Amino acid sequence: MMVTLNKESMTVVREIDVIPFRNRIKETAAKMGMGLVNQTKLITAASELARNMLKYAKGGKVLIEVISKGRENGIRLVFKDEGPGIPDIALAMKDGYSTGKSLGLGLPGTRRLVSEFNIETEIGKGTTVTIIKWKNG
Repeated sequence: MMVTLNKESMTVVREIDVIPFRNRIKETAAKMGMGLVNQTKLITAASELARNMLKYAKGGKVLIEVISKGRENGIRLVFKDEGPGIPDIALAMKDGYSTGKSLGLGLPGTRRLVSEFNIETEIGKGTTVTIIKWKNG
């Protein structure tokens, strides 16, 4: 069973919002004792998802949660936007696929950096991406 130990919400609607958001994740991860490598993976994934949210949906909200499952602790981030949605998730999850001209990680690269990755989207309603990075994994 998963337990939420701490929960806060941040809004990312401008590029400048990404910096305090990244700092908050780093602070939260460091406080729970997550190692530097896993912190970096989580922050990289979170930055990519925040930038996607800005680029495709003019921003959104991110829920930052410290979670616990048995003896394992982790951080769950829920990115929620009210953008156009993703027409083809399977295509968006393919390596090398990008609608933008960026050399960003894209969704597949982001998925590889975290322990758990889930995406839900509805055309015209928005997209919710949930990632979990366990402290030791």
